[in-house]
Amino acid sequence: MLKVNGLRVEQGTFTLHATFDVEQGARVAVIGPSGAGKSTLLGAIGGYAPATGQVLVDGRDVSAAAPDQRGMAMLFQDGNLFPHLTLEQNVGLGIRPALRLTTAERTRARDALGQVGLGDFATRKPGGVSGGQQSRAALARVLVQDRPLLLLDEPFAALGPALRGEMLDLTSRVARDVNATVLMITHAPEDAERAADQVLFVDNGRVDTPRPVAEILSNPPEALRAYLGR
Repeated sequence: MLKVNGLRVEQGTFTLHATFDVEQGARVAVIGPSGAGKSTLLGAIGGYAPATGQVLVDGRDVSAAAPDQRGMAMLFQDGNLFPHLTLEQNVGLGIRPALRLTTAERTRARDALGQVGLGDFATRKPGGVSGGQQSRAALARVLVQDRPLLLLDEPFAALGPALRGEMLDLTSRVARDVNATVLMITHAPEDAERAADQVLFVDNGRVDTPRPVAEILSNPPEALRAYLGR
């Protein structure tokens, strides 16, 4: 379970406030206008942005912990694959940043690639595969970390609609397989309907309580209605 209590981030004239709970295994779409604070929120939860307040994961207060000690894995917009490394090595970074992998750990990296449909591409470098396959490899590196909470900052935004939908389906499937909680930033309500159980609406630094997707999209509050253009 993720519990955010009195989280506050100040960046110049912008301030973000958040208090909400997310149950273990939930898939939450984080929606809101550009500049509303969505990436700031995930960065603060993940420990990548200075913040005050409490972040608890399964009852453990991780507010002062470094990002790699919070029980979370974060996937950013560009995937952050290293072009000089093979896909297997890129995934291996999620296990050991120094890449001194044991035989068992190399097997874990290859298994993670197999889990996202890239079992035959382990020795290729990012430049030798498609954009969608790069996204799959970046997702595999997140999965191999075996964290109970996944933070996704629009990692599939640059993909076409069909491929983005495929990646959303894949993410949902593997998250369910390991009972991981997912917070996923998206600008598209159809992505929330496809891949999420709940919606967390962010507007001008204010973070609403998560609500079921069907409920909030069928009867959105005024700010969300304006964002959706309804």
